Amino acid sequence: MTEYLSPHQLKRLTEHKYSVEGNTMLDPLMQKFWRWLVEQIPLWWAPNAITLVGLIINIVTTFILMLYSPDARQEPPFWVFFLVAIGLFIYQSLDAIDGKQARRTGSASPLGELFDHGCDSVSTVFVVVGTSIALRTGNEPNWLFFECFATMFLFFLAHWQTYCSGTLKFGILDVTEAQFTVITIYLISGFCGVSFWSTEVPFIGCQLKMLPLWFSVFAAVLACQMNFSTIFVEGGVGKHGSTVAGTSVLSPIFPIGILLMSAFAVMRVSPSNIYASHPILYVMAFGMASAKITNKLVVAHMTKSEMDLLDSSLLGPAMLITNLYFNSPFNEYVVLWICFFYTTADLLWYSVSVTITICDYLSIFCFKITPPQKPPSSARPPSPEDKPSNDSQHSLGSSTNGVDYVRPVTRASSRLGGQRK
Repeated sequence: MTEYLSPHQLKRLTEHKYSVEGNTMLDPLMQKFWRWLVEQIPLWWAPNAITLVGLIINIVTTFILMLYSPDARQEPPFWVFFLVAIGLFIYQSLDAIDGKQARRTGSASPLGELFDHGCDSVSTVFVVVGTSIALRTGNEPNWLFFECFATMFLFFLAHWQTYCSGTLKFGILDVTEAQFTVITIYLISGFCGVSFWSTEVPFIGCQLKMLPLWFSVFAAVLACQMNFSTIFVEGGVGKHGSTVAGTSVLSPIFPIGILLMSAFAVMRVSPSNIYASHPILYVMAFGMASAKITNKLVVAHMTKSEMDLLDSSLLGPAMLITNLYFNSPFNEYVVLWICFFYTTADLLWYSVSVTITICDYLSIFCFKITPPQKPPSSARPPSPEDKPSNDSQHSLGSSTNGVDYVRPVTRASSRLGGQRK
């Protein structure tokens, strides 16, 4: 497994403190429900497992929607929209309580924050794809392109300003409001049909689908104003207004900028009009690369390290551009599928590698809460001179009631949960 994190990065990861400020409009109203919901979760259910289950449900339900409308121009059965609305609500709810479960079980760690944001980056791609199908924006490819890639950039932008300021900031209209807006769109499409969004609005002279699209533009402008103000006006918290890693606040723009320009260039110059013909696959291929780049930015923030200017995920879009440069000797549709599989595999490889590396370093499991092993009451407390044996490691922790304990971790353990044979 590739080692993406250096020993210095891992050390700084353990020193990372989660910092967040601001409340969205709906978050205070949802807190009572979230507090009730987390109390229904068994104490043995690991927080990261909660997040992953929610993400899988969101992906599966959206994938079913994609099967019925792979070009965002078809009208799926009504029940699919109810299914995907439930799937998104489940993800939103489980994503909101994973941190509460971590504090409840005494299993909070830097991995939890990274895992949460990583799942969010993937979910964002599926949510924008689902919204495009629900509004049938495949008939307006330019709007679909803007809606999807602007949303990916806004998610990246939120973590860009976090990389600069050291604090994740929420606005009045943010993730929770966006998710409930999408759920509402799903429900309307389920009750009224996708064709409902093509109804012309009296006195305005535009189709009904343009209202949520223009609302998304308004929300995007607010988000850009808040985040760009932090990045370029207030500056970073590092020396001379630099990032938390002491690097230029402009450094994160390069990989995401290359990705977005590549997506736009291929859309404009493709001889077979590959984007308009297969918009959902196109967005998914570039979306997985966007999720990978965003995850690397989150890691750079949490480890206070430099953001790479280039990334291996950009090789996917490079395949499409290279094929175009040589006058498309290969079928563009086939190359697009290869690009999608590559960017997805690259994201999964990076995510699994980083997760295992962090789990090994912190002596924790990703999807399992290991009960603390307390020493007998007659045993003396460990002294600084005590050293672990050659075949095991020990990590100091504390149980949920505040009693310190030493937890042995064998080197043969699988950090994704369980023991290797």
